[in-house]
Amino acid sequence: MSSKSKVLIVDDDRNICELIGLYLEKEGYEVLYAYNGLNAVDTFKTQTPSLVVLDIMLPGIDGWQVCREIRKVSSIPIIMLTAKGETFDKVLGLELGADDYMVKPFEPKELVARVKAVLRRYEHKEVDTLEVAFPNLIINKSNYTIRLKGNLIELPPKELELLFFLASNPNKVFTREQLLEHVWGFDFYGDSRTVDVHVKRVREKIDLEGQPWQLKTVWGVGYKFEVK
Repeated sequence: MSSKSKVLIVDDDRNICELIGLYLEKEGYEVLYAYNGLNAVDTFKTQTPSLVVLDIMLPGIDGWQVCREIRKVSSIPIIMLTAKGETFDKVLGLELGADDYMVKPFEPKELVARVKAVLRRYEHKEVDTLEVAFPNLIINKSNYTIRLKGNLIELPPKELELLFFLASNPNKVFTREQLLEHVWGFDFYGDSRTVDVHVKRVREKIDLEGQPWQLKTVWGVGYKFEVK
């Protein structure tokens, strides 16, 4: 896996880039570098990396905007790497579609372990050909599409993955923490409102009256995909 995987490291601190690069190259990854936001977007488009390690504080456009630009066209894994450690920043990174989050100063070996774990999860998703279907609703996770009453609906990757997971377990209630673990793939310690934000956005796009299914809040517990 790793011998064929390209990792794009985006940080304006060249010493940090080189340090991460040394550890990743030792594990067999091909490493690409970008030192500002615009260069990161251009490199992503031309080199098609398998994963992006993305700093937030960048010259030009910041890491939040780079993440947005990538998520417009791709669901490849993104690990946010930043000096910002507040809960708000972690939540925002997850809401924008980041797959993991590390705070500087960091241990390079831990970052490499997270790169491996995130790529394993992503590649496992890629080989799955999975689809769930209900009246007037088809969710396909192999090509990341949703059809609502025959019409193609666009959802960002994490919103689709959240809906797919809940719909794959109809009538089962999941806490916010469980959803973060299953959909984002790691334990997130802090404000779990990112799940609420994603559920709200999904509802705005797929809620239809009179359907035998519903993305439902179970007060005091979490959420479920209710099928009547």
